[in-house]
Amino acid sequence: MLFEGTAWADAAAHAAAPPGGIFDQLLTNPVVPLVLVIAVFYFVILRPQTQRANEHQKMIKGLKRNDEVVTTGGLIGRIHELSDNLVTLEIAPNVRVRVERNQIGSISSYGKAQTKKEKSD
Repeated sequence: MLFEGTAWADAAAHAAAPPGGIFDQLLTNPVVPLVLVIAVFYFVILRPQTQRANEHQKMIKGLKRNDEVVTTGGLIGRIHELSDNLVTLEIAPNVRVRVERNQIGSISSYGKAQTKKEKSD
């Protein structure tokens, strides 16, 4: 009974308040922040990762003999043979290793930089 007057006053204040606009309703809706978090997650993490994976697949499909590549393990070598799943790399004269095609990390630019440097000497 002590707070009865306060409750009636609070109810009257809410009844007299004008209804909020759409923007106010969106801000108070709990679904909106969840959708925003999912959108940020998609554009910051998922989309760039799928783009990198697609670029890597294109690079792997475009490999050809005598390309100089770097494996994910750090080996640098020239492609000697190609098959569907395996690549034979020559990492030194007459030293060849076989690696899975998916383990090719990138096409190397080390040999190209050395030939330019040698030309300038």
